[in-house]
Amino acid sequence: MSYLGYVIAAYAVFAVVLGGEFLASWLQVRRELRNARRRVARQAAARTHQAPPSVSNELTR
Repeated sequence: MSYLGYVIAAYAVFAVVLGGEFLASWLQVRRELRNARRRVARQAAARTHQAPPSVSNELTR
């Protein structure tokens, strides 16, 4: 009785799971970097295009 098929299947499952984990983490890093760049761009735009307030600084009801 040979266990070669089981060993090959186990290594194949391991490789697929490892590849999936790598891909998921790589995509997450890309997404977070994109979000960080967008946040920096929004903050820079907000600093350069600050409009005067349309209402006074008084508290209103």
